[in-house]
Amino acid sequence: MSHAVTVRHNFETAHRLPHLPGKCESLHGHSWWAEVTVEAPELVAGLVVEFGPFKKALRAWIDAHLDHGVMLGPNDPLVPVLRSHDCKVHEVPGWPTVENVAALLADVADKALTDLVRAPGARVARVHLAETHVNAATCTP
Repeated sequence: MSHAVTVRHNFETAHRLPHLPGKCESLHGHSWWAEVTVEAPELVAGLVVEFGPFKKALRAWIDAHLDHGVMLGPNDPLVPVLRSHDCKVHEVPGWPTVENVAALLADVADKALTDLVRAPGARVARVHLAETHVNAATCTP
């Protein structure tokens, strides 16, 4: 038997995808919703991971790095321009597609787990990230 828990968090962030032709070339924002699922083959003290500390770590990282900021690719010429105006900019490996941001959040969640009380074998099983009500990506590390 396997057990899983899921936490959700939302954030407001702008991004652009200048490498893709179309409207996403322009800087624009979304109300993003992240769902992070952690699973374990067995429970310890009745849990996979304690919700409170896990949510706190995940939300703190998102709020510090992404919320009300801009996600750009590392070679985007807007990075230095926006930083010179004291804007919050996070460089996403590759480009800030919903797929790449989901993978980024999977890494962040995995690192957050290392410092928490959790069941043996607990791991990030899935990150589902919606950038709109109709567009989403799922990463299963």
